[in-house]
Amino acid sequence: MFISSAFAQTAPAAGGGDMMSSLTSMLPLVLMFVVLYFVMIRPQMKRQKETRAMLDALAKGDDVATAGGVVGRISAMGDQFLTLEVSNGVEIKVQRSAVVQVLPKGSYK
Repeated sequence: MFISSAFAQTAPAAGGGDMMSSLTSMLPLVLMFVVLYFVMIRPQMKRQKETRAMLDALAKGDDVATAGGVVGRISAMGDQFLTLEVSNGVEIKVQRSAVVQVLPKGSYK
């Protein structure tokens, strides 16, 4: 009374159909990966390249800011570490990768 009759549908013929229908069913997935590449992956790679170039261009006497907010002038450089002068006679050693910004000349006094 309350339940309607259910009728089975006939299954499509075996053989896979044509190639065009399978390509159109994969098109949204391919488009999603293309958009993901241009929106997320490519800008991140560009940012990493710019950061690497900035760290390679560091020189003694540059004014820098670190990830922890410490501002100082580079007084000595090594392969992995920098020595920053944060005040007269006060020097700290930080990792080179901790530098997030090179400040304009004369901004640190």
